[in-house]
Amino acid sequence: MTTTTTEAIPLPEPTPVSRPFWDGLAEEKIRIQYSPSLGAYVFYPRLLAPGTLADDLEWREISGLGTLHTFTVADRPTAPPWADHVPQVLAVVEWDEGPRISTEIVEADPAQLEVGMRVQPVFCPVPEAGITLLRYRPAT
Repeated sequence: MTTTTTEAIPLPEPTPVSRPFWDGLAEEKIRIQYSPSLGAYVFYPRLLAPGTLADDLEWREISGLGTLHTFTVADRPTAPPWADHVPQVLAVVEWDEGPRISTEIVEADPAQLEVGMRVQPVFCPVPEAGITLLRYRPAT
């Protein structure tokens, strides 16, 4: 007799530094850091601005709209917890504000995806974990 075990998908654990990002997603808003010394947005959440090492980072809301920078279609699970989630479209989206985010494309036919296409955010709450994930789909 064969039994299958479904492993839980690992979820992010917000830290004091990243908490504003995750709290924003729970409100269906995307907040990332901006550095006046750099004159640019930065992502991933951190304590000091890259390049200048200034402690001037402030949280600002962005639109979340962006461009599909690159993607791959995983027809096989990337790890056991994703066994029931194939095909999985792993992607990098470049926000209009500059930084890039690793994410997943949802609500799309992988054959219709093209590098350079416009994408929009999809907020995916995981109530049992108290977290909201950020995914993307082709812009409408």
